[in-house]
Amino acid sequence: MPRFSYGTNGLADHRLGDALRMLADLGYEGVALTLDHQHLDPYAPDLPSRVGEVRRALAATGLSVVVETGARYLLDPRRKHRPTLLSARPEGRALRLDLLRRAIGIGAELGAEAVHFWSGTPDPDTTREEAWQRLVDGCAETVSHAEAAGIDLAFEPEPGMLVADLAGYRRLLADLGRPERFRLTLDLGHCRCLEPYSVADCIELAADRLAHVQIEDMRRGVHEHLPFGEGEIDFPPVLAALVRTGYRGLVSVELPRHSHAAAHVAHHSIAFLRAAAAAHLDKEAVLR
Repeated sequence: MPRFSYGTNGLADHRLGDALRMLADLGYEGVALTLDHQHLDPYAPDLPSRVGEVRRALAATGLSVVVETGARYLLDPRRKHRPTLLSARPEGRALRLDLLRRAIGIGAELGAEAVHFWSGTPDPDTTREEAWQRLVDGCAETVSHAEAAGIDLAFEPEPGMLVADLAGYRRLLADLGRPERFRLTLDLGHCRCLEPYSVADCIELAADRLAHVQIEDMRRGVHEHLPFGEGEIDFPPVLAALVRTGYRGLVSVELPRHSHAAAHVAHHSIAFLRAAAAAHLDKEAVLR
């Protein structure tokens, strides 16, 4: 059975302690914790004590954790997901690198399974070649910090960003010299949205690098995270592929636009995923 978790970017209206207890009560085994102002602010003046509180809350609930860095307006209150590793201004890139360093330190303190990040999109008038070199340089520096901290990175290809798909991740991995700590977050909805392979085949293709999996429903060609049952993904074969490839990390529900109904959505999501996993197990029993 996969280890299901839930992303706090879909719990923005909950206090973090309440969210962790609710997830544990529902039967989730982990949490994908987005560093942001309302939960765990990496720039808070009392950060060490706050990290200690979160560490104790995770221990009390038994939840494993992946740290995520995709907060929308943490670095710039006017521009979503800016600045990035691709930004034209050096001070912008430095700000993103500082966030990633902080996330790695927080992840190490929390015993996180990985620290998640993505490429971002180039600024206007930046060539693709310039953006790519900035990304490689920024990722190389971030890998060095991760290696020193002893924690894996989980880079996510994101539709619309410079690295949008598995092919882009493989190119970036090669340009970095294939560091062991530079691993992968695979969003299964993104696979349905834009990859040329089935979702189950994407899992097989990514299995050697997987550190984290995100899961939701989605439709072909539309980058919209949907509650389970509202898109086009057939989930029992997808969960079967995770089991078949031996993946042992967290499988995190990624519904960042559903905080308004988070308690209901979190309950529905784990019930749906358990039923899909059970359908896979029932099929396996018949085949045996």
